[in-house]
Formats: sequence, C-alpha cells, structure tokens
Amino acid sequence: MKKLLVALLALSMMLACATALAEDTAGLTITGRMELEYATQFTVDECEGGYRLITNGDGVRFLTVPEGAEAPENLPEDVTVLQLPLDNLLISSTPTVSLIHAIGALDKVTMTTQEYDGWYIDDVKAAMDAGKMSYIGSYKEPDFETLASNPPPFAVFSTMIDSVPEVGEKLTELGIPYMRDCSTYENHPLGRMEWIKLYGVLLGREEEAQAHYQAQKALVESIPAQSTGKTVAMFYITSKGDLYTRRAGDYMVKMLELAGGEYILPDLEKEKSGTQKIEAEEFYAGAGEADYIVYIWSMGGKPQSMEEFLSRSPILADFKAVKEGNVWFTTPDYFQISDTLGAMILDFNHMLTNEDESVTEFTYLFKLQ
Repeated sequence: MKKLLVALLALSMMLACATALAEDTAGLTITGRMELEYATQFTVDECEGGYRLITNGDGVRFLTVPEGAEAPENLPEDVTVLQLPLDNLLISSTPTVSLIHAIGALDKVTMTTQEYDGWYIDDVKAAMDAGKMSYIGSYKEPDFETLASNPPPFAVFSTMIDSVPEVGEKLTELGIPYMRDCSTYENHPLGRMEWIKLYGVLLGREEEAQAHYQAQKALVESIPAQSTGKTVAMFYITSKGDLYTRRAGDYMVKMLELAGGEYILPDLEKEKSGTQKIEAEEFYAGAGEADYIVYIWSMGGKPQSMEEFLSRSPILADFKAVKEGNVWFTTPDYFQISDTLGAMILDFNHMLTNEDESVTEFTYLFKLQ
C-alpha cells in the first residue's frame, strides 16, 4: 500500500510539472529533450515544427526558430527568439570559438574580443588576416559604436561578463541578445566539452557536434580505469611570487583523475573549482613529494629552462618531481580551447605512464628539460 501511495504521489508530481511546463511554454509543444551525458548547465527541449527551447544554466531561455518559420505567438516574455540561420556572430569566449571551429562553423563568427596576437587557433588568425573576423575591443569594453552599426543577431560571452554588468546592459539596450556560456560551472571535463552539442543546435551542425564529442569521449574511454598510483601537483607562481594551486574540485584535477593520476592535495577546497592562493612553505609540506609537477605555463609566466623555473621560488629545488626530472608545463593554448579535452586527458595519461618514453609527441603538455 505504501509503495502504491508513493507511486501515485510521484505520478501526481510529474503531471503537475508537465502542466506547469505547458503553461510556461505557451505556443510550443515539447516532444522531447536532448540527451546529455555530463553537461548540467543547459538543456535543449525539442518542440513540434523543429523549434528548440534552450534553457541556460542561469535560467535564461532562447527559442530557435527554423529558417522560413515564424516565432509562435504568446511566448513567455523571458524567452528570447533566435531566428535561424545565425550568422555575423560576436563570440567573446575563446573556448566557445574552439567548439564552433570544431564543427566547421567558424565562418559564422565575425567578431571577437580577443586580440590577434592572443589567438592560438591558426584558422582564427587566418580569418582575421582575411578581414572575415574583427577584434572589437575587450569583453570589458567592446566597441559599441561598431556593434550599433552592425549588430550581431546573437553574442556569447564567458561568465567573466559578470564583472562588467554595464556591458550586458548596453548589449540589451542595443537589442543584441547574448548568452553567458556557463560551461565553466560544469563539474566534469566532458560536461564542458558537451557544450559543443548546444552550438551544434544553434549553428545547424548537430551531426558534426555529436561526432566530435563522441570521438573525444572515446579517447577518454580508451584509458584504463585503474589509477597509476602517481601523484601530481598543479600550480603556478606569479611575477610577484604568489603561488596558486588548483583546488581539489577543479576540472583539471578531474582530468588528471580520468587519466589515472592522483592529485597530491585531495582535500584542498574539494567542493570548488579554480585556484587557491597558498604560502610556498605550506604548499611544499603538502605537495613536495608529488611524483609529477604540472606547471600552468601561461599563467605563471613562461620560464624557458629549469634554472629559470627554479628562480621562481627557492623551495622548488626540494620537490621530488624536480629532483627526478618530472616537471611538465601546459602549452600556451591550454585554456583557450575546449574542443579537445579528451586529447588533453590522454596527454596526462601518457605523461604518467610513459616510463619507456615510447610516446615522443605531446600536444598539450611539454617536459621541462
């Protein structure tokens, strides 16, 4: 009897949710939802007529309208209509550009807030050289005159736009719909990469997005599930001498774990992502015996030699990984791309298991000699 009551209650709640959803999407008939394996910061509801209702992790909603169709009447006021096909886009987030590039839709992007010399994607530089993509100022202060004279139908910013709310307000004033890419809030690395499916929907490249995602996922699945038993410290030191290490809840730590490694500081802010400032002596006490060092090369400057690396802090010479020659750096493009996270994880695995040095080429890591 108790099980029956529980089942009836669950059914009642499901019907109530369905009714609420129907009321909240007036003019739309939802027929299904895109299947996602790891991403939690967006959903895509499939609707009759080829419409798609996108709900971002911040609750903002967008409706894609198929080419030649019109937006349904009586849509909720909070739903922003995006008429397909989309073109002439402003994409501020560089990892987002990497996803768009991976599905063959880079030609849809004509504006960026990253300067030419800051790009590590060759095809982006080629597009800028050809005048097909333009730098319109930083995300903190884009050229609003240019945007007003040639408004993009859609723009994507990283969550860093939260630090300059006036930019979002001005975009709204100009009638330019924009989305905050919330992929940095994903707990799983493949969740970050699964955002490629969202951009596949927006840019008519769903098959390409699915194929690319599956290929990167397969690289991760090719790695043996068991741990290598190797411990790793991940950090960088600023020009002022401040040391920042990755928190235990960071996506890079998860990448390391998927590669078979063990983070040397498993209890450091394990509920948070990003980095944590820590005193050098405290860091050495916890991480000095790590088997490997992964140094964030771009954020911690770009030392070219072991001597230059050790000059960052006298305590580095005492690290086990330094003594054994297991100091690795990330490549400059490491944080600019999200479309090859599977390959990055595989690089981590090769680093940890390449004792015979049979793997001679790495894409996203290099060993300091």
